[in-house]
Amino acid sequence: MARIAGVDLPKNKNIEIALTYIHGIGRSSSKNILKQLEIDPKRKSGQLDDQEVARIREVIDNTCKVEGDLRRELSMNIKRLMDLGTYRGLRHRKSLPLRGQRTSTNARTRKGPRRRMVGRKSKAS
Repeated sequence: MARIAGVDLPKNKNIEIALTYIHGIGRSSSKNILKQLEIDPKRKSGQLDDQEVARIREVIDNTCKVEGDLRRELSMNIKRLMDLGTYRGLRHRKSLPLRGQRTSTNARTRKGPRRRMVGRKSKAS
């Protein structure tokens, strides 16, 4: 099993798809890496030999920011926005959508499950 950037790649998937299991590498990045190394994207990741895995690992280390470094950078960017008190930072702090979506009816994913109002009577009673 190939292990790149701390992630075990699935054996039975095409290497083009298997590389996308690494946080920070999408389909286009995966295609570019494989084209640069002249590896067939349709080969299964379990069929790669150690030398090819080492070459892929080297290219990813040199060109891409992946996994822990990328997650750390993203969290620092969000923390910076919150510390500065920007609009986006305040929305992050309140766990509300930050890109202009409506919140009166939707945004349940961001806001979480509905909280029942205690002590309110329904219209039927």
